[in-house]
Amino acid sequence: MKNNDEIFCLQRRSPLAFAGALALGALMAAVVPGALAQPAVPAGKVIRLIVPYAPGGPIDVTARLMADSVKNSLGTVIIENRPGAGGNIGADAIAKATPDGLTIGIAAVATHAINPWLYSKMPYDAASDFAAITQMVRVPNVLVMNADTARRLNINTLADLIRYAKANPAKLNYASGGNGSAGHLAGELFKAQAGIFALHIPYNGGNPAQLALLSGQVDFNFDNLATASGNIKSGKLKALAVTTASRSAFLPDVPAVSETLKGFEIDTWWGLVAPAATPRDVLAQLNQAFVAALKAPENKARFTTLMAEPVASSPEQFTAFMKNERAKYEKVVKASGARVD
Repeated sequence: MKNNDEIFCLQRRSPLAFAGALALGALMAAVVPGALAQPAVPAGKVIRLIVPYAPGGPIDVTARLMADSVKNSLGTVIIENRPGAGGNIGADAIAKATPDGLTIGIAAVATHAINPWLYSKMPYDAASDFAAITQMVRVPNVLVMNADTARRLNINTLADLIRYAKANPAKLNYASGGNGSAGHLAGELFKAQAGIFALHIPYNGGNPAQLALLSGQVDFNFDNLATASGNIKSGKLKALAVTTASRSAFLPDVPAVSETLKGFEIDTWWGLVAPAATPRDVLAQLNQAFVAALKAPENKARFTTLMAEPVASSPEQFTAFMKNERAKYEKVVKASGARVD
């Protein structure tokens, strides 16, 4: 490549030669685009993927799976767990990171749809502080009853549960992992659409809530399908309905709530985001790598073991999805009266 002085002299001595040099340079750039362009994400740099939850859970497991799957296209991706405040601490770290593509992170239903309405003060703006990369997965939730309770009350279907609740006001209760949790909000949405009442009993986490259900202390709950599936298969829990818009391939014989209550849809999801000012070409490169990983057959098989459905999307699609989810949960959270101050 000629330096500026050489180019200036060439231009003065021979305008035709100068024009030819420019044409040759343009041709080289067109034929060999990589010769002049640099990759959007700098090669050889380590990408940090922030997970706003503790190690070992489904979100962490899928993040590590994706990090390993994109190493050939993006290089090394390390997982940094930043749990706390319902995911807000980790999400805030993503929002405030340098927008260069070297820090990305997980956006989940809690951090980007529920918490904005649940917490009186938020350290970030879920709508404007992030740039979407792609949705990763969705996991069905399932309405389950203690199997002995279901037999005793002669409840075999969701319609049976609704009929019993209407005929026996205030006799049913349900558990959740805490005020404002996904299970709590699913229960409140169900009550509102079904026109019934059931007492909400919050526990300190999903596991204690499930133990309360198994022991017969509560009548039903909305649980993550991956968590509940073992007890459903063993006959300890009776699955009445899944909360996805249609039936789940993991429980094809169990109807969706929407088959009884039209329009009911509430499930667990998460995806990948970057700080808001991340350049579009960087987002495009990240999207391409992670979408390819989500579509890889071996990864689909791994997701199946977690009862998670991979959802590869464009940044625009994931942005619109999160906007719709925030609007939905704004109504649900406000109707529930749940707050974290």
